[in-house]
Formats: sequence, C-alpha cells, structure tokens
Amino acid sequence: MATTPRGIKTTPSATAALPRIGMIGLGIMGGTMAEALLKQGYDVCGFDIQNKAQTRLKKAGGQAMANVGDVARHADVLIVSLATSAALASVTREIAAVARPKGKAPQIVIETSTLPMADKEACAAQLKAKGRTVLDCPISGTAVRIKERAWTVFVSGTQAAYRKVLPILQVFTDNVPYVGPYGCGTKMKFAANHLVAIYNVAYAESVTLARKMGLDPREVLKLFGNSPVLGTGVMRLRMAMMLERQYTPPTMKIEVWQKDMEVIGEMAKSVDCPTPLFSACAPIYTAAMAQGLALEDTASTAEVMAVMAGLPPA
Repeated sequence: MATTPRGIKTTPSATAALPRIGMIGLGIMGGTMAEALLKQGYDVCGFDIQNKAQTRLKKAGGQAMANVGDVARHADVLIVSLATSAALASVTREIAAVARPKGKAPQIVIETSTLPMADKEACAAQLKAKGRTVLDCPISGTAVRIKERAWTVFVSGTQAAYRKVLPILQVFTDNVPYVGPYGCGTKMKFAANHLVAIYNVAYAESVTLARKMGLDPREVLKLFGNSPVLGTGVMRLRMAMMLERQYTPPTMKIEVWQKDMEVIGEMAKSVDCPTPLFSACAPIYTAAMAQGLALEDTASTAEVMAVMAGLPPA
C-alpha cells in the first residue's frame, strides 16, 4: 500500500492509476522530487547527463532512461528541473521531437527551472505547437526543506492544467498557489530570490558584526531565529551554517546562485526597476567565487565578510 500526501492509505489499484512521471534533470532539486514521488507510490522514470544522478534514481526505485526522448515517450506528466537556458533549449527540442502515442491524453510539462522569461516562453511555445501544455512552476525552497513541507511552488499557466497536476505537486508541499497566466510563476520566484539574495548577505554581515564585537553569534541565532519580528527561514538555515563555518553539502551553490542573480537583475532592468540593495549584494557573491567558494553554499558569503573584517579564515 502507498501513502498519499495527506497520509491516507491507498489500495494497489488506486496506486496503479497514478500518472507515470518523467523527471528530466535529476540534480539537487530534481533528484529530491523524484525520490519523494517514488515514496508516494508514483512510477518515475528520468534522465540526467550525470551518471551519479542516474544511479541515485535507480537506487531509489525509479527507472533511469537513456535520453530525454525516452522519458518523454513513456511518461504521462513531465517535470523539468534544469540549471541553464542551454539545457532547457536542448531538452525542449528533444521533447518536441517525440510524438505522443495515439489514444494517450495530451502531455503536461511542469517546468520548474529558474531561468530568463524569454527562454521559458520559447519552451512553452515550442511544446504547445506539438500539442503539449506547459506550466511555469518554479520552486521557492531548498532540497533539505522538502522534509518540512516548506516549499512553495508558484504555478502559472492554464487553470485546467493546474488542477490536473495539483495532486502531484502536493506530494512535495501544501503550498501550491496558482499565481496567474504562464510566466507569473517565474516572476514570483524572482521576487522571492531577490529577497533571499539580500537576506544571505545581511545575515553574513550580522554574524561578522557579532564576532567583531566579541559576542557569540550562536546567541544571535538563538535569540533572533524564531523571533516573530526578526526571524526567517533563511536566517535559521543559513546562519546555522555560518556559525559552524561549514558550507557543504550546499543547499544552493554560489555558482548556481550567480545565474539567478543575473536573471533577476536583467528582469529588474527590463521593467526599469531600481534595486539598490540587491545590486549592493552582487559583489559579495562575486568575491565568494574569487575566493574559491563556487561549489559551497551561499551561506559562505560569511567568509567573504570575515575576510573584509580582518577575521581569521575558517
């Protein structure tokens, strides 16, 4: 028997009726989603260019496919989680090249990547021409927070498609708002990550100030982390890493975050919106790259601030 997101036991026949999910991109987020779906009784097939990601899927009980086309051919619903626009363009072409078998319901593609709007729109247009419906569904939250059901999935596109995939997305979280026409999800994610970019650096600065004043920064987190006024989930996650000066395994790599910073900056510029605080944070992430922290968590911005403040390196 399987367990639904709300803890209701299902019969084998009910489980068999679940749509088969195709996962394209099995990195930190994609791999986590695949494992969560498998635990809830979904049949999951997937593909990633990294062999270790393919192996992770197989160990979890999923079926690793040889290429994107095979995933598109065998799945009822596709979930796409990619890091670059080039990857999305390539995957879109491969999905579009696969014709849906006769008698099969139209395929819905849940696109979860955080990428420029123009690239997301090009994906939707190309797949729509092939009879597929694409939902723009970026995720706010890190892989580790799926255990707390603390993700928010910003769903945008047609409401009919939203209703069809809602049970799938509720495997990950109860926070699955419909935010409007296609593209509104990405815009909402930009707004969220704009804040996170500032929060990361603000907390790094706060920890550094506490150390320079001779305070134990653990007391800062203890007193402020759960404060209804000052506390945030980002503070509790990232400041805890800053206190230990331990930034692996990363919940968000600096090098990936650089991509997010760039696309948010481009969006702000395109709508003539000044972002002075966001812009002031950008050099801190660039400095982290220069200090060899590209593969570390974004909490490692605290090490950049430590160097600036003359504190000994970790």
